[in-house]
Amino acid sequence: MNQFYQFSANTLQGQRVPMQTYRGKVLLVVNTASKCGLTPHYQDMQQLYQKYADQGLEVLGFPCNQFRQQEPGDADVISSFCEINYGVRFPMFDKVEVNGPHAHPIFRYLRAQLPGWFGSSIKWNFTKFLIGRDGVPIRRFAPVTRRRTMEPAIQQALAASVSWT
Repeated sequence: MNQFYQFSANTLQGQRVPMQTYRGKVLLVVNTASKCGLTPHYQDMQQLYQKYADQGLEVLGFPCNQFRQQEPGDADVISSFCEINYGVRFPMFDKVEVNGPHAHPIFRYLRAQLPGWFGSSIKWNFTKFLIGRDGVPIRRFAPVTRRRTMEPAIQQALAASVSWT
């Protein structure tokens, strides 16, 4: 089994979800924030989710308060904000750290597999990681990368077949 599928995370509602749940899906894992200049990227993520969910895309949002404390709310505040302002329907997980000694294991793994231009650390909110149906990280997108730029890579990942040997 791919290493990614050995991780788990808690939803904003406190439910533990093994990443194995998403086996066979294409994933877009994103660290999010509600009080950031890039917060409108929630809209991009929701549009991608709506457009490609029936083809196997899942967007997984992980709120993070490590960048200028731009995600100060608790789970209820974050959930309400995302739903009311951006109609977010994709899974949102508990607030996590993405860098440093307390970084969530998912982000430690993704950073190691797909380092950025200036090292493996995540530089800002809305860094996006594309993971193939086999659980293998494919591509890392910078925080400012918008939906239209990511879409060809997502389409390609969705079209790829998977061998579970």
